Amino acid sequence: MKSHQTPQTMKPATAAKKLGVYLEATPAEFQEGVVSRTELNALQADPPAWLVDLRRNGPHPRPVVAAKLGVSISGLARAGVTEALTTEQIDALKQESPEWLQRERATQAEVRKETARIKEKNAEQAAQQQSPRA
Repeated sequence: MKSHQTPQTMKPATAAKKLGVYLEATPAEFQEGVVSRTELNALQADPPAWLVDLRRNGPHPRPVVAAKLGVSISGLARAGVTEALTTEQIDALKQESPEWLQRERATQAEVRKETARIKEKNAEQAAQQQSPRA
C-alpha cells in the first residue's frame, strides 16, 4: 500500500505573514485562495513583481513597521499607530522623529540591554554548573 500524502496548505493570512507583507495589499487571487508550502517556497525563492514591490514600498504590516522604526509592536499601539504604513510614511516618521518615537526607541534599547544582561547571567550560571568542583 502506498500512502497518498496531501500537500500542506495555509490560509492567505498565514502566507502573507510568512512573506512579511500586508494581506490587504496583495492581489485578489492571493487573498482568495489557499497557498501550498510549495507555492510559498516558490514565492520566497523567486518573488513576483507584486511581492517585490510590496516588500519595497508597502504598505507594511505592523511587525515590519515596528522593525523599520526600531520599536516594539506594543510601542506602535501606545503611539496610536494601528494601520499599515508605506515605506514613504515610515521614512517621514523617522525624519520627523516625534517624541513618542524617541521614547519608544529608548524603551526598546533598554529592553534589548536587559535581555542581553539576562542571557549573559544565565550563560555564566550554566558555565558554573558545568565546571567540576574541587
